[in-house]
Amino acid sequence: MSTRSKTLGVAAAIAAIAVAIPTSVQAYAEPTPEPVEPAPSATSTVAAPTSTKVPDPQGPGCDDYRKQNPTGPGSIDSMALQTGSEAIASNPDLSTFSGFISGKLNPDINIVSVLDGGPYVVFAPTNKAFENLDPTTLEVLKADPVVLLPVLFYHMVLGYLGPNDVQGKMPTQDGRPVVVKGKGGEITVNDNRVVCAYSARGAYIYMIDEVLTPPTPAAEAGASTTPTSGTETSETSTTSTSETAATATTSATATTSATATSAAPSAAEASESAAPTTTASAAPTTTATPAA
Repeated sequence: MSTRSKTLGVAAAIAAIAVAIPTSVQAYAEPTPEPVEPAPSATSTVAAPTSTKVPDPQGPGCDDYRKQNPTGPGSIDSMALQTGSEAIASNPDLSTFSGFISGKLNPDINIVSVLDGGPYVVFAPTNKAFENLDPTTLEVLKADPVVLLPVLFYHMVLGYLGPNDVQGKMPTQDGRPVVVKGKGGEITVNDNRVVCAYSARGAYIYMIDEVLTPPTPAAEAGASTTPTSGTETSETSTTSTSETAATATTSATATTSATATSAAPSAAEASESAAPTTTASAAPTTTATPAA
């Protein structure tokens, strides 16, 4: 009996050990990590805003523009997905300005890469604005890069600002400020009216009804600030010379020679001083782009 009991006891012990071994192995194996579904990445969170609604254009001319360009690359919705230069080129009312920034009207100046390296606020003169310029002024802009570049940069402000945020005295890429007044659909830039403001990729474009004129530096307080006025100054000098000639030919000749002699250094100085401006303005803009 005792032998049988011992036998049964041993058998029970062996069975208990046999059961305990896989249990302990299984218990030890439980910490093995199981596949976990990844949490939503930060990228997907950041990318979500791309599906947001295109900002409504604002300005007294926006409704007419939308009626005239309901679809196609020049529509408000299409231009919102384009780069700044593309959204200007697609706009039929900004073809002249597009020609100036892209090198089509002045081959020596092409600032498309600067503009698209923004973000920028662009005050873009309409075709009618350029038509309002004196014909001589327009020809000077087409022919003289030293005159054109600061004018174009004077229409650009670093940043992406909508109609409710763009206001006050704002430094341009030219270095001289523009003064923006108003808000929403009633905005003026240097007292020139914004016709329509619309968004693009990396730019906010404000169509304006006049070409902006960079202000005269303090050192040139008595001089004109626009090519048109410069032409008028030349014409005035010519008229004065002619009047002098009518009085005394010899005196007129001397006056003309003196005028030409004094004017030549001024032109040379203007070219020399403007050349560094071209390099200085473009370089910082391109460098500033990655930071934005």
